[in-house]
Amino acid sequence: MTQPTPEVVPAAQHPAQADIGVIGLAVMGENLILNMASKGFTVVAFNRTVSKVAEFTSGRAKGQTIIGAATLEEFVAALASPRKVMLMVKAGQAVDDFIALVKPHLDPGDIIIDGGNSHPADSTRRTKELAADGLFFVGTGVSGGEEGALTGPSIMPGGNSLAWEAVGPIFQGIAARASDGSPCCEWVGPEGAGHFVKMVHNGIEYADMQMIAEAYHLLREVGGLTPPELASVFAEWNKGELNSYLIEITADILSKTDEETGEPLVDVILDAAGQKGTGKWTSVAALDAGSPAATIAEAVFARAMSALKDERVAASHLLPGPDAPVSVADRDVFVEGVRQALYASKIAAYAQGFQLLKLSAQDAGWHLDFASIARMWRAGCIIRAAFLDRVADAFGEQHDLPNLLLAPYFREAIADAQGAWRQVVSTAVLSGIPTPAFSSALAYYDGSRTARLPANLLQAQRDYFGAHTYERTDRPRGEFFHTNWTGRGGTTASSTYNA
Repeated sequence: MTQPTPEVVPAAQHPAQADIGVIGLAVMGENLILNMASKGFTVVAFNRTVSKVAEFTSGRAKGQTIIGAATLEEFVAALASPRKVMLMVKAGQAVDDFIALVKPHLDPGDIIIDGGNSHPADSTRRTKELAADGLFFVGTGVSGGEEGALTGPSIMPGGNSLAWEAVGPIFQGIAARASDGSPCCEWVGPEGAGHFVKMVHNGIEYADMQMIAEAYHLLREVGGLTPPELASVFAEWNKGELNSYLIEITADILSKTDEETGEPLVDVILDAAGQKGTGKWTSVAALDAGSPAATIAEAVFARAMSALKDERVAASHLLPGPDAPVSVADRDVFVEGVRQALYASKIAAYAQGFQLLKLSAQDAGWHLDFASIARMWRAGCIIRAAFLDRVADAFGEQHDLPNLLLAPYFREAIADAQGAWRQVVSTAVLSGIPTPAFSSALAYYDGSRTARLPANLLQAQRDYFGAHTYERTDRPRGEFFHTNWTGRGGTTASSTYNA
């Protein structure tokens, strides 16, 4: 017998009492609403497929301060002024479509919030477009997945700062709390700054995950550790300076047995990784800003390489590697070396992320508080880690710190770890084990500490074939010169510009 579909209680029966409205009842939307209600806020919910509203209000949301709306008119009517409308829909055109639908029902001073993983440029555009209509736009990154949305995510809001007074108490009320009790949510900056910070968070997340995967690969293939042994190693690492959510879940994953085969579950999972695009966006942003974020980009490319599963399997029978992998004389020493390499690589990856934030903020005219950003990531989000207290301290002590590598704590940490880091990368190369994140992180560190790079030769080559000019070491910066290298060229030089 077919069960009758539950009815939505008309929101009009609850006029103008909701603190905030949420449109979109997918995983993140539902759980954020439940989080808000659990913190004492009244929420009105709407979904394009109205049956989902009825299922939600008669199911998980039953008996809570959550109102279901069957139409956008009812949804808006239930909101207290200034109306706060939060969109939890797919990034891109869907956000613009819902803005167009809800905007005619709003008044000047009302607030539209986009809580999805939108591209920062879209948030900058929406901030300006809605301001012209007297509406305030907030583009906010929300990190933490399903569990974080329900129990307390990291929230990174940006956009029109005039909206912060109204949305701040709600966001900080539902956000995760760090160990010192402070909410993992602060105003980030104007325009698309909130979504930009969330995007970089995701780029760092890509790097973090890839580096952990490389540590796993090395310990498995070179160290010979089994998944249960690896679970113990990662659990032990989680007690020290690598303490983090990603290390914690890695230990859990490696301890899981597949119910069908009795094998470690990790061994029956296909080695082809997916991605949703934020890591790519971060890499493109780094290219646009001229910010060296190779470890983040390599993490994206590593996923692309993994997706070429059939090609890799075919090539594995055709392309030779080393005659024999490097043998490990002392397994415990190797495990510790990989731990140190992972920590040093992590420092370099975060340095790249914050360098990208700094250079991009300068280009956009934003004034970002890097210590505050690090504090927002200490709990709730995917990259949450004890390590971020150190990052916050570094930028708290020196806001204009040129590079995280130069902070005394991190400078000393890498000095202590770099011997093992270099040995591990060398071992990987000699064993034919790909470590794009470890290797690029080390190259970034070495590039950052090298006073004279071979770019002088690159500039000479560019001037030779394209008359692109060069600067001289014995003249002030900003003066450009051209050499007629072959004797056949003229004196005309190409103009200088960055594409």
